[in-house]
Amino acid sequence: MTTERIEAIRQRIVASLAPSELEVTDESHLHRGHAGARDGRGHFRVRVVAERFAGLDRLARHRLVYDALGVLMQTDIHALAISATTAAEGDERK
Repeated sequence: MTTERIEAIRQRIVASLAPSELEVTDESHLHRGHAGARDGRGHFRVRVVAERFAGLDRLARHRLVYDALGVLMQTDIHALAISATTAAEGDERK
């Protein structure tokens, strides 16, 4: 199930944001026993590098990621940590 969820997340973000880099990590194992994890949905972390984020603030970038994921936010994802940058911003941080 985890591999399927990761692939579904990847497919939706790629289709919507055409990222140059994308990492999806399942962190559900870190939240076993947590009240929010009891419903079977997972905890994930995504790192998305996309030019679509240029000129947008952090909130707008996160909204784009949430929009890309759509119904998965209700059916498969309980918690999502997002890093959303452009390639130029990633280069600046090195």
